[in-house]
Amino acid sequence: MAYGKNNAKKAPQRETIPPALIAWHVSERGEKKFWNRIGAAWEHEDGEGLTLQLDLLPVSGGRIVLRKPKEDDQA
Repeated sequence: MAYGKNNAKKAPQRETIPPALIAWHVSERGEKKFWNRIGAAWEHEDGEGLTLQLDLLPVSGGRIVLRKPKEDDQA
């Protein structure tokens, strides 16, 4: 099916909009905690939810934590 100009959605490109939150997998070994970035989340335009994109699914337990990005997370 071909789409013309009138049928094209105006979906923002994920690469051009900074994520609202960064997804981290946190695992604990003894008293040490290991944080590994596994994805990001973007707010919906209507403000009623988020789209979560995970680049990695943890299989060893632990937990997923969503945090606001810091300046150095944007790179």
